[in-house]
Amino acid sequence: MSDDLESLDPETALEMYLDHRAPELSEKTLQNHRYRLETFVDFCRDEGIEDLNGLTGRDLHEYRVWRSQGITPLTLKGNLATLRVFLEFLAAIDAVPQGMREKVVLPDVSPGEESRDEQLEAGRAEVILDYLDDFEYASRAHVVFAILVHTGIRLGTLRALDVDDWDPEESALRIRHRPQTDTPLKNQAAAERRIAVGPEYGQVIDDYLEHNRVDATDEYGREPLITTRSGRMSATAIRKLVYRKTRPCVVGLDCPHDRDEATCEALESGNARECPSSRSPHAIRRGAITRMLREAVPEEVVSDRSDATSDVLEQHYDERTERERMEIRREFLTDE
Repeated sequence: MSDDLESLDPETALEMYLDHRAPELSEKTLQNHRYRLETFVDFCRDEGIEDLNGLTGRDLHEYRVWRSQGITPLTLKGNLATLRVFLEFLAAIDAVPQGMREKVVLPDVSPGEESRDEQLEAGRAEVILDYLDDFEYASRAHVVFAILVHTGIRLGTLRALDVDDWDPEESALRIRHRPQTDTPLKNQAAAERRIAVGPEYGQVIDDYLEHNRVDATDEYGREPLITTRSGRMSATAIRKLVYRKTRPCVVGLDCPHDRDEATCEALESGNARECPSSRSPHAIRRGAITRMLREAVPEEVVSDRSDATSDVLEQHYDERTERERMEIRREFLTDE
């Protein structure tokens, strides 16, 4: 142990790190860092590591092996990457020796493993929207799907929208970062923008606001676009709604899993996620972005609309085959 180090226990170190990062991270990202690092604190507690001054490369190796049990390589990589940043902070405040960050070995994860394959394909999205248009027109579910499918925005961005963020004259949504009133954007102020909405979906929003929106305000006195009787719809409630409506049998499609509706557990209240075909809001985003890219929407336009860099689009969202990319290039170039 170096004489230059200052004693610090894991629990206090975690709180110091989170306080240090709070001004620069969104609330959701900060929560993710807490969750990932709490597992490291648990490990230290189990191993009797009460002072981080004595942390060694062997301890970090043993944590890596311990943490890898029961999780995917991608999840492990995320956990260890956060641990690296944590150790860099600890070295800066003289709690661990310099160079501890480099002793954390990240697992090799292929680009294919790093991207999540699950998406709501364009065809299924269209079926769901047609069903909602016929049987639940201008309902809360209809508006949620219309916006998510058409724009490819994140769940948190949808939840952050207020009534005043809808401009019916321009048929556009204003995206704003408002962390002080519990609706931060992932990329903070840099993610603020206006998103055009087509006339068909714009009419759905107008009719929802006029006839079906629950008249409610949130705890800050704002008027959310998507409401329940309690106020602004929570992220959990939006996820549950999406899982429910993406079950094929609910929108008139045959069950692709040969299940009996009378006994299917995914049709029980609260179990929609158990359906193998149900999808998350992120899967809708992924499908929407893929659809735009396949329709040859310029990448910079997709990037601005979805608030994702070109590198992120390519690695996590672009599901086009090499042949599809070639055919799109052929439309613009004559030498391919």
